[in-house]
Amino acid sequence: MDVDAILVVTNAAAGSSDQDKVNRALAVLRGRADVEIVRTGADGELDAALDRRDGRVLVVAGGDGSLHLTACRLYERGELSDTVLGLLPLGTGNDFARGTRIPLDVEEAARVIVAGLVRDVDLIVDDTDQLVVNNVHLGIGADASRYGARWKKRVGRVGYPIGVLQAAFADPYRLRVTVDDEVVADGGHRLLEVSIGNGATVGGGLALNPDADPDDGRLDVLVARASGAWRRVTYGVDLARGRHPQNRDVVYRQATRVEVSGEAVHLSADGEVAGPITRREWRVLRNAMNVILPA
Repeated sequence: MDVDAILVVTNAAAGSSDQDKVNRALAVLRGRADVEIVRTGADGELDAALDRRDGRVLVVAGGDGSLHLTACRLYERGELSDTVLGLLPLGTGNDFARGTRIPLDVEEAARVIVAGLVRDVDLIVDDTDQLVVNNVHLGIGADASRYGARWKKRVGRVGYPIGVLQAAFADPYRLRVTVDDEVVADGGHRLLEVSIGNGATVGGGLALNPDADPDDGRLDVLVARASGAWRRVTYGVDLARGRHPQNRDVVYRQATRVEVSGEAVHLSADGEVAGPITRREWRVLRNAMNVILPA
């Protein structure tokens, strides 16, 4: 793709380290295109930035949360399908970048923006019309995100595994899970976790839904029934080793629609924790977002 005009949106609260990375990426972008940078933070500033897009490539300088917020606002404005997005991964996790082979080095990511290809990728949308870019999970995963967010501010990327450890002592949930037309959990047994992946990893590279691909028109669904203490340990070891889909307490499916109902449970969508909810449905939104990816 020939890129000659770019609008970069970045977080006004970014620290000096991130700003240095942005500056290095901008040097690459400005070598090939006219670039404007807008720093957003307060409510309404993102909308003001999007009002100025004027057909330019929109580059998000941030992590999964920033990309999630930008995609959601474009979707709400009816502009997502008309926008070409680039990503400079500045988050602590950068799981969308990992799943789409966008380099984690921001200068290399900038070179992808000016020399890559525009590709349509899938998203997830729920029955309240809320988007998910990479992954939504319920149960221990969301509880880990809730706890991990507190640790993340203090210790960075390792905050998520600390949150996982803390959440491991929470009570599992009685949930009914329907994957397309198959009931994979009927609510009669407690579930440790339900994960719906458009991308493969969460938490900065943990391959929770290892076969997920945001370009295949399918959602990868993991249901973990490891409710007992020893089974949780076994599941955790298998998860760390990347062999959890074969665990006897795991159901792993691919689908276009997923429904979860039952006890009140929190969910984490692209790291944003919401809830508790007692019912929600998700479906794949095919070819919903245009992103510049490596050629």
